[in-house]
Amino acid sequence: MSEKSSSSGSDDDVDPESGQHMELGGVLSKWTNYIHGWQDRWVVLKNNTLSYYKSEDEREYGCRGSLCLSKAVITPHEFDECRFDISVNDSVWYLRAEDPEHRLQWIESIELHKAESGYGSETSLRRHGSMLSLTSAASALSATSSSSFKKGHRLREKLAEMETFRDILCRQVDTLQKFFDNCADAVSKDEFQRDRVEEDEDEDEFPATSRTDAECNHNNNGSKEKLFAPASPKGDNGIDFKGEAITFKATTAGILSTMSHCIELMVKREDSWQKRLDKELEKRRRLEDAYKSAVNELKKKSHYGGPDYEEGPNSLINEDEFFDAVEAELDRQDKIEEQSQSEKVRRITPVPAVDPYSSIGSHRLSAKVYRREVEENGIVLDPLKATHAVKGVTGHELCHYFWDTSVRMDWETTIENFNVVETLSDNAIIVYQTHKRVWPASQRDVLYLSAIRKILATNENDPDTWLVCNFSVDHDNALPTNRCIRAKINVAMICQTLVSPPEGDKEISRDNILCKITYVANVNPGGWAPASVLRAVAKREYPKFLKRFTSYVQEKTAGNPILF
Repeated sequence: MSEKSSSSGSDDDVDPESGQHMELGGVLSKWTNYIHGWQDRWVVLKNNTLSYYKSEDEREYGCRGSLCLSKAVITPHEFDECRFDISVNDSVWYLRAEDPEHRLQWIESIELHKAESGYGSETSLRRHGSMLSLTSAASALSATSSSSFKKGHRLREKLAEMETFRDILCRQVDTLQKFFDNCADAVSKDEFQRDRVEEDEDEDEFPATSRTDAECNHNNNGSKEKLFAPASPKGDNGIDFKGEAITFKATTAGILSTMSHCIELMVKREDSWQKRLDKELEKRRRLEDAYKSAVNELKKKSHYGGPDYEEGPNSLINEDEFFDAVEAELDRQDKIEEQSQSEKVRRITPVPAVDPYSSIGSHRLSAKVYRREVEENGIVLDPLKATHAVKGVTGHELCHYFWDTSVRMDWETTIENFNVVETLSDNAIIVYQTHKRVWPASQRDVLYLSAIRKILATNENDPDTWLVCNFSVDHDNALPTNRCIRAKINVAMICQTLVSPPEGDKEISRDNILCKITYVANVNPGGWAPASVLRAVAKREYPKFLKRFTSYVQEKTAGNPILF
């Protein structure tokens, strides 16, 4: 479709009084719909507003539509050199100029007006001239407001439209006020001149010719009368009163329509807020009920960290829950220990040693544990005996590592810390140690005398035997405290070394050595832990302790000279 474009002003023309760019108007082709396609329309750019009319001659009837350019996005078409699109939110105008040069002129002028509007500041709104009519805006609101609302137009955008309407209305009110002031001045002037004519006719001494010919005219009867200019549709300043009235009416209609839409938005938003509030209240009610239920459940069941559920005479935890909690905590500590050992293996390249988890003859790491259930005043005092056999290690070596405090923390994972309270001799010391806590059981500590010695053989056939004995004592430098429950122990480890003769003239090696271990313990844990828990822990932990300790000694002695 052919295009025509002419402008009534250039984009470089600036009003010297207002400092604003003057009007730019011309013919552009506008896409109407898929039925009518492109149609020529008279488009006017003024004061940051782009308006279009059906033709230039129909401008006095008001524009068909307008766009505020503050939020407009101008997009030149990628392939059509004459086309450009202007979009504001979900409203898009598709326009085509006569040629690429005119398209460039329009785009530059629109961008310049948009930049000059100072969009974003408090004083950015410019008052639009009376040229802008909202006859089409009112109809557009009825046609597009509902669709805009359906597409999610927010209240903020409608308030922005209200700002634009207010700006237009202020300019129109100023224009109409000027027109009314000019009309009032003209009426006052006419009345004053009419009074002067009447006074001059009553005074005979003053000839009628004293008035100027400009003030009087002769009528067909020869009489003189005041020349009153007929009322003109345009004022002294060229104001089109009819056009201003139509525009004012349309602007007012647009404001009322937008206000109605704002009220509708606020009502629907209020409904949405009310629904959201109801949901939040319902959610709060459910959370409060859940909180009350959790508090009630807390009073019935054990939870980690609460002092009311710790081991004690008035503990709220029952025996089954106590057992489950202890098992869970022991599993957690075992997992931590396994991870620690894995990290240790990755960091250190091990010395070739006997694999503690491989078969060593018929004496693979197997321990037998015997217990006799004994209780005194409700406290479990079960005597325990464990037997074990380890190949490749002497009894002296096993007892040495069991007694030596310098390597205690290398294999003993149940101890939190310890210190030597007193050294009695080269083979006897007093040790204070605290064990790791296993919730909900209270933490235990123990103060004991530890001694190591070799048992002399009564005949030459007796095996080489070593003994480590640990038994509880009292000491002024390690008195009981409220932080831990003091346990009482009486433990002995007896290690016998059995040597099988080597073949031929070979020297004795670790393959010819076997150590039989007898471990006996009588422990009074104190406190109020349930008997079932103490017995289950003993059954679980003693074999693990023996396995862990003997594996450590095998690793430390592998490749070293044999210590008898």
